Amino acid sequence: MVVIGLTGGILTGKSTISGMLAERGAVVIDADKIGHEAYTPHTKTWQELVDAFGDGILKQNGEIDRKKLGEIVFDDPGALARLNKIVHPRMHEMMREEIERLRGEGVAVVVLEAAVLIEANWTDLVDEVWVTVAPEEVVVKRLQNRGGLSEEQARARIRAQLPVEERAKYANVIIDTDCQLSEVRAVVEELWGRLQNREAYP
Repeated sequence: MVVIGLTGGILTGKSTISGMLAERGAVVIDADKIGHEAYTPHTKTWQELVDAFGDGILKQNGEIDRKKLGEIVFDDPGALARLNKIVHPRMHEMMREEIERLRGEGVAVVVLEAAVLIEANWTDLVDEVWVTVAPEEVVVKRLQNRGGLSEEQARARIRAQLPVEERAKYANVIIDTDCQLSEVRAVVEELWGRLQNREAYP
């Protein structure tokens, strides 16, 4: 089995690429969905979050209000580090279990789609790191058009992430999505062919 870690900055095309890989038979693990599961009420992780940030982060039904929690950590690097220290190890464990389950089922290619794959130290879960990139100006326009952000907000969102150059250091493959969808599809097709030829491929 080959495990691809797919990462990249906001709106650089991660979901588009993972969708194309899924069409070809890969099984995609979405780290965001795993993150939601990690917040399940009355689990150890849930309790640690309540202890760290207080009952104010809870909705009336006991679920964690991710919007409220996001507001607490967004402008506070210390709070964000505290949150990540609680949630990231649990997510790592959940993703490792899922990868092993899929390995047991004989799945050939798994894609772990995770925006913070590198920052969260999850690269030990994958065999290769694929990074999606697009010029900052392109991403700013995408954030303005799809996210309704101002240019200033869009640039702040981009700058808050790991720089492209830092991600590139970990990359086995870099996919530039500043082109026609058909061109992206052709790149994915070529990469998929390479995966088929890997000796590790069953």
